[in-house]
Amino acid sequence: FLYLTGQFCCGFFVILILGNFWFLAVLYLLWLYLDWETPCAGGRRSQWIRSWTVWKYFREYFPIHLIKTSDLNPNHNYLLGFHPHGVLVAGAFGNFCTGPSFKNLFPGLTPYLHIMPIWFGCPFFREYIMSAGMVSASKESVSYVLNNEGGGHASIIVIGGAEESLNAHPGSLTLNILKRKGFIKMALKHGAHLVPVFSFGENELFKQVANPKGSWLRNVQEKMQKIMGFALPLFHARGVFQYSFGLIPYRQPIHTVVGSPIPVKRNLNPTTEEIDDLHALYLQKLRQLFEEHKRNYGIPEHKSLIFE
Repeated sequence: FLYLTGQFCCGFFVILILGNFWFLAVLYLLWLYLDWETPCAGGRRSQWIRSWTVWKYFREYFPIHLIKTSDLNPNHNYLLGFHPHGVLVAGAFGNFCTGPSFKNLFPGLTPYLHIMPIWFGCPFFREYIMSAGMVSASKESVSYVLNNEGGGHASIIVIGGAEESLNAHPGSLTLNILKRKGFIKMALKHGAHLVPVFSFGENELFKQVANPKGSWLRNVQEKMQKIMGFALPLFHARGVFQYSFGLIPYRQPIHTVVGSPIPVKRNLNPTTEEIDDLHALYLQKLRQLFEEHKRNYGIPEHKSLIFE
């Protein structure tokens, strides 16, 4: 739905330029220039848009559930690592950008879902996604959120990023995380408690064309990802009136489980060893979270997470 909205917004902007309303396009470009830094400064959320009825139907379609395993003290700031990316990160959007679930389960905390900065360059669409509580995934943006002295802020970062979406096959449990330590450094610099989050069912929403590592398709996708900054998985699911082919995600339940916080003391200049140690602890807690809950959501006993 968001991607279709983005295409509509860009198309609408082109119509303004080519039509007799070019002056509106010029005014908007001026606004864009003046407002350029807002996605890195906490965004501009709208509770009205976050509460639209359409999001209720969106969550109920799969359905999407948010599961709490531990209290999060609103006097602290938190960095939630979301796994896995999946194709469209439906669980992250449904749980942290729409509806009352997060607010009810974690009162006093305001969630900020960090996404690729490129989306905030899309005319009109940027206003829409900011209104839902999304902000840039840049270092400046994460620092702005976690620098709240009174606590009560929660940065949600999809750790695997665009690269991990290329592994989003049904049944896949491969996470791109071993070399991703920037979020650990940010947590240390701001003293933000780390919270692992695993979204069961995220990879089951679409079927992706086979792209094993080393294949010509995977090589092309990885090169395109390096050039454009985002991946292009070739996926399909179901149609409106048939289940054999289409772009509508399959109706598979998503259970997003929020783990217990890992206390982090503020360290403005963490050493490589300190970052590595906290990263190892985070991996341990993430694996533990997965193992404790996998039986509840249909994961076979012999299946485990693969870190690469």
